[in-house]
Amino acid sequence: MTEKYKALVLGASGLVGKALVNQLCQDDRYSQVTCLVRSPLPKAQYHDPLNKIQAIVIDFEELQDYQGYFSVEHVFCCLGTTIKQAGSQSNFRRVDFQFVHVAAQLTRAQRAKSFVWISSVGANAKSKNFYLKVKGELENAILSMPQLDNAAAVRPSLLLGQRTQKRTAESWGIAVMKRLSPIMFGPLAKYRPVSANQVAYQMIQLQVF
Repeated sequence: MTEKYKALVLGASGLVGKALVNQLCQDDRYSQVTCLVRSPLPKAQYHDPLNKIQAIVIDFEELQDYQGYFSVEHVFCCLGTTIKQAGSQSNFRRVDFQFVHVAAQLTRAQRAKSFVWISSVGANAKSKNFYLKVKGELENAILSMPQLDNAAAVRPSLLLGQRTQKRTAESWGIAVMKRLSPIMFGPLAKYRPVSANQVAYQMIQLQVF
């Protein structure tokens, strides 16, 4: 009998999170997809004919209180915001660094097989850009974490897809990059806009089966 896997998804209501959950529901290797969310999931946005989704509404400020849910094979972290949405750099750092870092620690504590999260192309702890600096610092913190051997980050450029929250600057950037994509080869290829489905697929590929 083929081994079945259980997945935990943080950030299931976001652009990549939705794509990921839908792919996991259609993947025969997974028997259960637990989603830790801030508010109830709108089931109509997910294709879950086998009822794999278990949505748990939590307070991410107290993420450590939900450690038991990390007792799965694969943990996917799609948490992320923008400085504009967060309201300040400190609030942005709390979501994009602190919450994700705690999730990695809980993954290690519960001995899940692997942990995959979303970083960003250009992530660098020494960057003068605050967003890229935080992403780089998080990569360094997680990838150097003792006894968390199977951790990996996807590093997408601008994401293509329909967001529930409008991001004006991102929309403008996507429009520009779409025009430039045909001439972006070699070292520039990594900066091409990528679909949420592609990122979700890559996250699954990075897990340890």
